[in-house]
Amino acid sequence: MTPTFAKKIAGAPKAELHIHIEGSLEPELIFKLAKRNGVKLAYDSIEALRAAYAFTDLQSFLDIYYAGATVLLTEEDFYEMTAAYVERALADHVVHAEIFFDPQTHTERGVSIATAVAGIERALAVAERRGLTSRLILCFLRHLSEEDALTTFEAALPVFDEYAHRLVGVGLDSSERGHPPSKFERVFAKARARGLKTVAHAGEEGPPSYVYEALDLLEVDRIDHGVRSIEDPALVARLAETRVPLTVCPLSNLKLRVFDDMKQHTLKTLLSHGVAVTINSDDPAYFGGYVNANYLSAAEALDLTDAEVHTILRNGFEASFVPADERAASIAKLDEYWRR
Repeated sequence: MTPTFAKKIAGAPKAELHIHIEGSLEPELIFKLAKRNGVKLAYDSIEALRAAYAFTDLQSFLDIYYAGATVLLTEEDFYEMTAAYVERALADHVVHAEIFFDPQTHTERGVSIATAVAGIERALAVAERRGLTSRLILCFLRHLSEEDALTTFEAALPVFDEYAHRLVGVGLDSSERGHPPSKFERVFAKARARGLKTVAHAGEEGPPSYVYEALDLLEVDRIDHGVRSIEDPALVARLAETRVPLTVCPLSNLKLRVFDDMKQHTLKTLLSHGVAVTINSDDPAYFGGYVNANYLSAAEALDLTDAEVHTILRNGFEASFVPADERAASIAKLDEYWRR
């Protein structure tokens, strides 16, 4: 990849559709919040914590991810975490972000959903004045029961009402193995009945059958990850025909050993079959890079062409949960930039 092409990619306006806000919590901020809130960490230094990011699979990451989130106790904590992500997103020319948060990670520690959303919203409102629009998606933890998810959804209803301009959907994340999407069919039906958008992690560590369940039982608008869809040609054809987007996170897939080498990644092949793949950062504080790093790593390893990167960038805006006129305006700006 030439320096000129890398610069073109880095400077392009982008939509990021798969970012866990708790996964943007850098070690430096974890230690700052731990000190402020009197939280005892399992690591005695920033360096020791960062050294622990040698993950062997999704679960080994989640163990540290949930431990890091224990420092989030007040509205100000959630504000500072989100504000820090905003700075990195703006530096990478992200102009629209659709951000996941995990309320069950916090409510079990006595932190209310309202507290978390108030802090996140305050930072996103400031970001909007600086040119970064955003939406927020409440995710259920799939290693917990559907009853727990239903309780969480009911508790969140006043928050959905208060922040309807920002909080637009529900998602499904955490440990995929042994926790199929079908486990959460009822709570997703309730969310759809309220007119909420729906997304689900599927086909990362789990098999293509999980993608089918997310599509057919949860009736999702987007699939998060979905990289193992390539194992089922009929599924690939369906995704291409229906244009259900995949929010792919290349560095995450590499860090969690979904692929041993970026050159093995299925993103380019899926794209060549007409699947609406997008590029995102997932949990960037843990996986070694925000969205530009993901674009550049994938473009280099997979030898993506100018046209392919442009298509992926366009897919990000086309797959976003914003009104059609806003999508069209963002795509027009991207196209103008790309031609120029």
